[in-house]
Amino acid sequence: MDKMTFKTPLAIAIAAASLGVSGAAMADTTMEERLAELEARIIAAEQRAVAAEQRAAEAEQQRAATADIESDAEIEERLARVERYADGEEGFSFNVYARSGLLIGEDGKSAEGGPYVTPAGPEGGAVGRLGNEPDTYAEAILNYRMRFDNGAKALYRTMIADGTTSSNDWTGGESDINVRQVYAEFSDLPSFTGAFENASIWAGKRFDRDNFDIHWLDSDVVFLAGTGGGIYDMQLANNWKSNLSIYGRSFADFDVVSSEDPGLEGNTDNLILTSNNYFGNWQWMVNGMSAADNDTRDIGAGQEAAENGFHTMVAYHGDSFFGMGEGSYKAAVLHGQGLGAETKNIGANGDLTDDANSTRLALYGTTYLAPKWRIAPSVLAETSEDRFAEGDSYDWATLNVRLANELTENFEMQYEASYQMIDIDPQGYSDRNEVDGDYTKFTIAPTFKPEVGGFWQRPEIRLFATWSDWDDELNDYSATDSFGSDEFTGSQWAFGIQSEVWF
Repeated sequence: MDKMTFKTPLAIAIAAASLGVSGAAMADTTMEERLAELEARIIAAEQRAVAAEQRAAEAEQQRAATADIESDAEIEERLARVERYADGEEGFSFNVYARSGLLIGEDGKSAEGGPYVTPAGPEGGAVGRLGNEPDTYAEAILNYRMRFDNGAKALYRTMIADGTTSSNDWTGGESDINVRQVYAEFSDLPSFTGAFENASIWAGKRFDRDNFDIHWLDSDVVFLAGTGGGIYDMQLANNWKSNLSIYGRSFADFDVVSSEDPGLEGNTDNLILTSNNYFGNWQWMVNGMSAADNDTRDIGAGQEAAENGFHTMVAYHGDSFFGMGEGSYKAAVLHGQGLGAETKNIGANGDLTDDANSTRLALYGTTYLAPKWRIAPSVLAETSEDRFAEGDSYDWATLNVRLANELTENFEMQYEASYQMIDIDPQGYSDRNEVDGDYTKFTIAPTFKPEVGGFWQRPEIRLFATWSDWDDELNDYSATDSFGSDEFTGSQWAFGIQSEVWF
């Protein structure tokens, strides 16, 4: 029997009693009508109860679905974080630059060499490095990156480097192991707004982020480094980004020339204030230097060292090969005075005079001449006066071309030609002599790679044969440089094998 119908006399009696139905009222309305009304009310009540249960069940299902969605979001976040760790955007990462190999002369002995082997080398006059490097040099860069709940990011970096010209496996007494960088950098800080919204701040010992070089000469176009702090990427206008930093560089201990205390010993820091500005592809860098008391010391030849300096650079970073096709190029003009006359290693030379001035040109590019042939020409030149002594002059220019022919996906032939013009008059500084002459070098290097495909593709292992020659006059420049030493006087052959790695 349906539980919603009450047809028995007992049910009718109970219903009547519960409703307090009087006999008179029941006389006016038939019993059947009242029972029908009561039954409709009970049915409506049960329907409301069922609907409430359905709503409760739907709400529970909604809560369960929401919990599942939140769980999926958490899983997605964990997966994204794993990907960031795998890509080095968070957590620990490791970067390397290294080269190592033998450079053997035609006499079967270790040969003199290096990009700075010529008399112009001490003043930054580099020549082509292919088949011309006698050292083992390695950089190990340890990074730890963090990302915080508010979106801020932090980077901690330590860089350890070592170099030696020994071929031995254990060179603890001969190598130059050194910690070259130790710094922290913060970016994406939520409280930075306006011009600083995308800026990052740093402090510690580091290479400036925006240094750039001519790799084939092993020469930076500009190299700013030391210990200090700064801010990158201030957006000062729609097409104007700016960096601001202060670096300190320590000059070695020296004897102060003082009439009051001739034996006074001291040292100083060269403080370098830098503003580095970018306008599209253009870069304008300005550096001011101050080294308190540096002018109290005698650097030889009756000269006093400079206490201040100024340096500037205008550069263009091209996204084609000099506008003539695919590739890239960079061009820069640098000028410095006083302590700024060291145009590449900014503020690193404390022996420059107050009157020192120099101007440098740097130019290089890369492109493919044909599908399997690529070329990278470069020019590096400088003229300098009153550098270390009144009336001295250091003029040099290097022309370099590296060419590569990709023969298979793992093998290519590399060729390099380098020429340097040298005209130096040191005015007796450091017992150096006036010289005027030329240096020439040619290298051929069969090269193996896991995969060819551009000048920046590493690692590679190369064999090489190098011929170099220079004017006899250059052998008389200095008793302490390579030129003119035993069996290294010109028309030299060198052979070797070398690996070069970076990642």
